[in-house]
Amino acid sequence: MYFVPPEAFGTVEEGIYRSSDDITSINCPFLKNLGLSHILFLSNEVPSRVITKFVEDEGIRLVLLGWKPVSEELIKEGLEMVLDSKYHPILVMCTTGLHETGTFIGCLRKLQHWNFNSIVFEYRSFAGKRSRYYIEQFIELFDTDLINIPENPPKFFAVQQAMWEEEEVELLKRKWGSKFIESS
Repeated sequence: MYFVPPEAFGTVEEGIYRSSDDITSINCPFLKNLGLSHILFLSNEVPSRVITKFVEDEGIRLVLLGWKPVSEELIKEGLEMVLDSKYHPILVMCTTGLHETGTFIGCLRKLQHWNFNSIVFEYRSFAGKRSRYYIEQFIELFDTDLINIPENPPKFFAVQQAMWEEEEVELLKRKWGSKFIESS
């Protein structure tokens, strides 16, 4: 048996995947192998019959969070879901797997404190010649303070946040020296 991933498929982090919604029956064994519990659907379009049948057959919860145009509120809602490990493993998808999904993953990367050039590189790696400047600008301006981190974030996120906080403390110590240590 061959396992064929859908178009624009990628592993974002452990338990988080991305793809287009262009799923055919040939992709179903691959997706079944991921053990998905949720699919976050970011398109305004109605999911295809293949998707609806697949989620029905596999007992996967399909969450429709379509948008046009993209908004901070919808990104916030989706990120808070993806950052709650009770929804994992989860597949994030949109029509092409490029623009809405790319925006969403870019905002996740920003929340993970990725360097902006790395975020854009990842986005362009999927979008190629179809990348859009306004998406990169949206990601750059996205306010990560809007996101409420759930009580049980996935392990990768908890570890990254702890490392980031340690790094921030070290930077403050280097900048302020003993003044920082005395006041904390």
